[in-house]
Amino acid sequence: MRDLNQLILEFKFDRNFKDQDFYVSGSNESAYKIINSWPNWERKFLNICGEKFSGKSHLVNIFEKKYGGMKIDSKDLKDDFLEKIKSHKNIVIENLDQNINEELLYSIYNSVDLNDKFLLTTSILPINKIEFKLKDLKSRCDNFLNYEILNPDDNLIHALIIKNLSDRQILIDKKLVEYIIKRINRSYGKISEFIYKIDQLSLKEKKPIDFKIIKKALEIN
Repeated sequence: MRDLNQLILEFKFDRNFKDQDFYVSGSNESAYKIINSWPNWERKFLNICGEKFSGKSHLVNIFEKKYGGMKIDSKDLKDDFLEKIKSHKNIVIENLDQNINEELLYSIYNSVDLNDKFLLTTSILPINKIEFKLKDLKSRCDNFLNYEILNPDDNLIHALIIKNLSDRQILIDKKLVEYIIKRINRSYGKISEFIYKIDQLSLKEKKPIDFKIIKKALEIN
């Protein structure tokens, strides 16, 4: 594992976040549908949750492109954000966790509520399960619509493997993909790690991805 970590870490590739590149399955269908049903939400507050690499950012990019709005990562929130959101109908805050400025988030919530805006958030845990200390904020989190992206099924795993390799301009035989699906850890994070590993092993050994490389990556996944 140490040798793998010493490979070409600065190697970059483009991730596609187009609507047509988002594969809809039973794992994420409800989240995809609610994103695309704006503004016909039952409430003005929506939380999409799921583990890292589950497609939350992809959904946010689809939403932003179709409907517009102002997007920010929770770690970058500052007091001036309240002023900036005044001219936007949709507010998007990604990667919410307990480290956020709770007073500021509470103020953003109230601003959205009073000015008939919409607030879309993403997080690993459902927003009403995050251990916020501010009681008023915790009570407001119960007003969110919560949609969870579930662990991937076989069809989604197949699509994720193909998409992640395609982003790296890599094509592999269908038999190799089927072999991987039967053996890989069924987690978005582990799938992403696995794709990284076979890509780096292929670069290190200077040969196309084959059964040998896949087996080696599975052993350390």
